Amino acid sequence: MIKVVLVDDHTIIRDGIKALLRESDGVSVVGEAGNGRELIDLLPTLEADVILMDINMPEMDGFEATSYIQERFPQVKVLVLSMLDHESYIAKVFDAGANGYLLKNTGREEMVCAIRIVAKGGRYLCSEIGFNLLNKLKSPSFKPAENTEEKQTRDLSQREIEILKLIADGLTNAEIADKIFTSKRTVETHRQNIIEKTKAKNTAALIKYAIGKGIIS
Repeated sequence: MIKVVLVDDHTIIRDGIKALLRESDGVSVVGEAGNGRELIDLLPTLEADVILMDINMPEMDGFEATSYIQERFPQVKVLVLSMLDHESYIAKVFDAGANGYLLKNTGREEMVCAIRIVAKGGRYLCSEIGFNLLNKLKSPSFKPAENTEEKQTRDLSQREIEILKLIADGLTNAEIADKIFTSKRTVETHRQNIIEKTKAKNTAALIKYAIGKGIIS
């Protein structure tokens, strides 16, 4: 029996899913929560195989809850059930550790199929999203994604490159501000932008990035 927990801030949706799954052999709803925070409190009290989870919820959304489950309960699988069909949301939730993604207009048979696949350790993307992505690939206007590293370097402004060099020289934000005749707050903003664009987590990673890109020798 696959034990499922429903997480959605709308009671009527949870009730509808329970009614659908009640007709399915081998699947049992063992708990439900209205948001990620309630799920975190609930998980230690029961055994769960699959979390069927919405994304947009109060207090703690599906992204944060999925990351938490991935870290604390890695044996539990997350199957997202959402109205959001944009690629950015889908990619973000898979990056957070989700095992599958369904749209809320999915039928019962596909939902049950997805639950069984992710419960066995597989990954699942609902058919509607898959066909939408395929149609985009076939579109004459489709352009392949740019090389991420090249785009990151090009996205840095001249001012950001200048500040990155000064960071590599070991200067503090205040010292950089004095050197380039601007405010410390402005330097902090540039530094945060650099971190976001390069995906570097700390100063050492920034320096490694700058060396790798030939910004510094």
